Amino acid sequence: MDRFCCYIGASLPCYALVKYTSSRDFPIDRLDLASTTRSIETMVKTRVGAVRPWALLALALLLIAGSCVEAADEQAANGGGRRRRTHRRSAAAVADMMVPITFLNASVEKGAVCMDGTPAAYHLDPGSGAGSKSWIVNLEGGGWCNNARTCRFRTRTHHGSSNFMERQIAFTGIMSASPAENPDFYNWNRVKIRYCDSASFAGDTFDKGTGLYFRGQRIWEEAIQHLLSIGMASADRALLTGCSAGGLAAILHCDQFGAFFAGRSTTVKCLADAGLFLDAVDVSGGRSLRSYYGDIVAMQGVAPNLPPTCTDHLDATSCFFPQNIIDSIKTPIFLLNAAYDVWQVTKCLHAGMTYLKVGVTNLHKEVANLTET
Repeated sequence: MDRFCCYIGASLPCYALVKYTSSRDFPIDRLDLASTTRSIETMVKTRVGAVRPWALLALALLLIAGSCVEAADEQAANGGGRRRRTHRRSAAAVADMMVPITFLNASVEKGAVCMDGTPAAYHLDPGSGAGSKSWIVNLEGGGWCNNARTCRFRTRTHHGSSNFMERQIAFTGIMSASPAENPDFYNWNRVKIRYCDSASFAGDTFDKGTGLYFRGQRIWEEAIQHLLSIGMASADRALLTGCSAGGLAAILHCDQFGAFFAGRSTTVKCLADAGLFLDAVDVSGGRSLRSYYGDIVAMQGVAPNLPPTCTDHLDATSCFFPQNIIDSIKTPIFLLNAAYDVWQVTKCLHAGMTYLKVGVTNLHKEVANLTET
């Protein structure tokens, strides 16, 4: 199986400087990570000293970075997203990258709805020329919710209701239509499936007490079936991607994605960007993320939709963690994750500034152990 596990001794935020190379069916890029501040750069150099040389060489085994823009997505509609390049785009260039939304209205009767019952949605920028039979399906990320209060709040945002989704969004990075920005995939059919279920497209239940729908699994299945019906069934190549919560979804659904093309000659692969969330011991000796994930799995009916190769010997919460899934994935998958993931240091390890140094050290050990196995 073609599996490339990225182990980066870098700190976020950072910019990716992309240099093209290629490998077999899919283009692969070499990344040089440059820190945005001198202090971060110094810290990275110090930390990298502890990283094995082979781990640094793994930087060459990556698909193009730039699909993980959750922080920018939060503010994109208002023009408040962080700038991902050192140059400014012209207004005309930005307009060219805007892709309209499509609502899956016909799937509402099948229960494929956002948390408030509004239709699921996606954005599609059609491919052309040599890329007309190649598809990228990107699963949007944006965190999770684990109780009634936080889930109700999300129904007032685009992460819980399509009423609040932008009617058009900019496709950038791996989704860009610009040959200069995205030389490998610019002419592919590029799809972003919007995230409005709050369980990484894996839940399937209705909460009568709150009136909230947790139908991520149905959204996933209906969206893919719809894309197959409009041309993806004849794809030569299909790549499932996602970032953060969407990256976790890409891992959870990688083999399901491959199964949609069973019996066809399509080359299918997956890329999870910043989706390798660890079941790590936090600085207090507990497992904060396990408790959080346990609430999500229980509240949103996730268990039946987790890979059976995991749930046949582990509990459902354990099977929501990628580390317990990736060894059994049959479809080729690429994992892109920073060794010093800021979100995991502060959330998974429950490390504020007081414990940041301890948290980074522990996370480094956890990733090193996972990489070695």
